[in-house]
Amino acid sequence: MSEEKNDNLLENETTTDGNKINETQNDVQTQDLAIETILEPEVSITLDTTLALSEVLDEPLNEVSEVEINESENSDASETTEVEAIAPETIIELTDKQVHDDTLEIQSSSDSVMDAIDNTNAAESEDETLKSSHDIPQEDYEAMTMEALISSLEKIVVVEKVMSVQEHVEEIKKAFLSKYYHLLDEKKDEFNAENPDSTEEFKYHSPLKVKFDTLYTQYKEKKNNHFKSLQTNLQQNLENRLALVEELKNLIHSPENITSSLKQLNDIRERWKNAGAIPKDKYNHVWNNYHFHIENFYDFLHLDREARDIDFKHNLDLKLKIIARVEELVNESDINKAFRELQDLHKIWKEDIGPVSRENREVIWKRFSYLTKQIHDQREAFYESFRAVETENLEKKNELIAQLVVLSQEKVTSHQAWLNQIVKVEALRDQFFKTGKVPSEVNEATWSSFKNAVKDFNVLKNSFYKDIKKDQNDNLSKKQALIAKANELKESEDFEGTTQMMKQIQEEWKLIGHVPRKFSDELWTEFRSACNNYFERLKNSKKEEDSEEVASFEKKKEYLEVLKSFELIGEHKPDLDAIKLHIETWKSLGRVPFNRRHIEGKFNKILDALFEKLSLSKRDTEKMRFANKLDNLSDNSKKLDGEKIFIMRKIDEVQNEIFQLENNIQFFQNTKNAKKENSIVTEVRKTIAKHKEELDTWKDKLKQIRDLAKQELNNL
Repeated sequence: MSEEKNDNLLENETTTDGNKINETQNDVQTQDLAIETILEPEVSITLDTTLALSEVLDEPLNEVSEVEINESENSDASETTEVEAIAPETIIELTDKQVHDDTLEIQSSSDSVMDAIDNTNAAESEDETLKSSHDIPQEDYEAMTMEALISSLEKIVVVEKVMSVQEHVEEIKKAFLSKYYHLLDEKKDEFNAENPDSTEEFKYHSPLKVKFDTLYTQYKEKKNNHFKSLQTNLQQNLENRLALVEELKNLIHSPENITSSLKQLNDIRERWKNAGAIPKDKYNHVWNNYHFHIENFYDFLHLDREARDIDFKHNLDLKLKIIARVEELVNESDINKAFRELQDLHKIWKEDIGPVSRENREVIWKRFSYLTKQIHDQREAFYESFRAVETENLEKKNELIAQLVVLSQEKVTSHQAWLNQIVKVEALRDQFFKTGKVPSEVNEATWSSFKNAVKDFNVLKNSFYKDIKKDQNDNLSKKQALIAKANELKESEDFEGTTQMMKQIQEEWKLIGHVPRKFSDELWTEFRSACNNYFERLKNSKKEEDSEEVASFEKKKEYLEVLKSFELIGEHKPDLDAIKLHIETWKSLGRVPFNRRHIEGKFNKILDALFEKLSLSKRDTEKMRFANKLDNLSDNSKKLDGEKIFIMRKIDEVQNEIFQLENNIQFFQNTKNAKKENSIVTEVRKTIAKHKEELDTWKDKLKQIRDLAKQELNNL
């Protein structure tokens, strides 16, 4: 979640402006300044910048040679006068208005800008690799996927100058870890939802995280090695420079002649130039001391003003060229390029160019500071537009968060509806990450609000699926029970009874809801296999039965013709036995196809005619007819059960009717005119007797069904 960082200005460094304080010969002081942090995009020193800098440096620093010293010592008074006359010509003349404007514009704000640039140069002086960071473009790491972040990290960790990529690596780390921990939370929520009662510890392996850790460790090792190598030399270089400052201080009070002192000064300068980098927190203090004593030395050279003034003039020319270049940079369209070059010019001003004459010091310093502040202000205005975009991004992200909050509070009651909600949340998350940066001061709060909204949504979602999970586990148990029952029945030979049970199992299966996804396919495969096994056997069995039933039909058809010609002999018992024999023979011929069972009706019609001729009682006739019917139903338990229920219902109806009629008789007998109503009572009694006979018939039929059930039970 990177936000704007300071360009390469360091915070809270103790600094002073070298030349401004040195040129006024004030004591070296330190001042703590908090520099506002601003993001700096890619900055590079172009060819034009390099040429401009080399133009300033092409004229070497003026070292006073022994020849110049000797010529100066041998010059006559007139030459001295001429030199003195030259000095005023080197003074920079500014109008009163320019001086006044400069004085108004450059004060504390200008000082802070100058200090900030000094701080940056101090850091880069300590570690030259920091300067290379401006050559690496800043990317929107927050909007990248975890895979893209890994790819970017792979490319920059191999850079030799490890400190040049420090900011990029840390921004990638921040963006990657925020996305990884968000993913980790989601995976943990899913684990807890699927395993609500589990004591197993949540574990999640991410190949991307492993790769990131490897790359980041590689970067840290390179960084540590770099610092070890750097720190080894910094302290020694500091001690060498402090020793040179002490030599310079002692040189001012040296009793030796000027020629010897100047020679020593040149030697100190050369050694200073090659003394190497020092710790950044000592940079300004050491350089200020050095310049301070250099100026003191030149003030000490009042006995040889010509040599001193030549050096002052040369330094002035170089600083005027720097000012001229900064004036051009004020109009540079590439503000980052201008600011970067300005930093380099400040370093040259401070480190490579010596002092100027006292009368020019304040004037050129104020002008340089004024121009520096102009470029700094332009840069601030440039980045203000970025801050406006960040504010707009903040509004967009707040709106996305508000939509997430709404979704996290909606009550959803179906799986499909939750799938739709999840799609919406993922779309909002993608938009959030694609939206650019927000102001740094609200970055963490915005990210926290976003995470909380997503987390609340996940909590609500997981709560729903936790309940669903419980229902699914219950459904799992129910389906496993049905599978067990189906496996028990799949090899049954009782096709008539088992078929209905298997169909009932299938209907129950359809009514049971979803089971956990990881068991779904396995359960369905096992259940379907059991059902298919049974119904395939049933199908094969029916094929065999069909051919047998057709043969039975043909036999019964022939036997029906024989029965039509049967005549009773007039003797009750022999005739009854003959009819019973025909019934048994008919039964032995077997079942006929369902669509040809009309032949059974023809057989019963012939029997009815024979029973009528035999003068058999109605009860006995019904008994024999029902026995024949039961024989046809004996292999169909469902129809037998239906017949049994029907008979029991008829028994209840007839009993209720008898009970009602008997109550009516009791009513008539209790009246005063009971004798006159004997005819009605007699008729009712006849009806009761008829119903009782009917009741006995139904009871006989119920007994026949029960006897058949017992017989089948005994045969098992």
